Amino acid sequence: MDRSLPTAGLAPGKPVGARLSDEEICQRVAAGETALFEVLMRRNDRRVYRAVRALLRDEVEVEDVMQQAYVASYAHLGQFTGAARFSTWLVRIAVNEALGRLRHASRFVAADSAIAMDEPTRTSGSSEPDAEERMASREVARLLEAAVDELHENYRAVFMLREVEGMSTAETAEVLSVSEDVVKTRLSRAKAMVRRQLYRRAGRQASETFAFPASRCDRIVTVVLGRIESLPTH
Repeated sequence: MDRSLPTAGLAPGKPVGARLSDEEICQRVAAGETALFEVLMRRNDRRVYRAVRALLRDEVEVEDVMQQAYVASYAHLGQFTGAARFSTWLVRIAVNEALGRLRHASRFVAADSAIAMDEPTRTSGSSEPDAEERMASREVARLLEAAVDELHENYRAVFMLREVEGMSTAETAEVLSVSEDVVKTRLSRAKAMVRRQLYRRAGRQASETFAFPASRCDRIVTVVLGRIESLPTH
């Protein structure tokens, strides 16, 4: 992903993201530096994606929910008090939007082939060891993705946020509006169910599951920036 960031107010070569926290950027966005909102999106794109993807399996709808969550967070940035981390607040908005879609549809939308479309094409002449290792690693990750997709959404959401994204028990509980004990119980059960299927073969590759390619991040950032231009300034 192209991680180039706005440099308003800083000397050349010192991007805003190099020294400001999410919370500090929020304050600057609220004060009128709306271009900095792109920094927040790019910093949190993978976490938001994984949280939404834990609930929705249609990739087109996942991107739509992500865009709506970013727009909603921008529009209500004044309501962010800093009591929790910005990333937690943002993920909760995204999860609530996804849950709303599920309640409205009363069922999951069937999964599509978007993951396969994101994979690089294998050339017949490629035989380098590092290329083979990457392909093997990605295959293990795909097996784990399939196993996680078989979980009920309650367990899948906890597994994705805790094991894949690395959120704390407290953050996961806050995002999902459940107790920490519920998070621990669901995570334990989710691990057992995944392990019975393919988790042992996946091993330590959990961090590579549900990757979020740069092209998709760029597409969402472009759409969201276009939408927030029409919103009232803070």
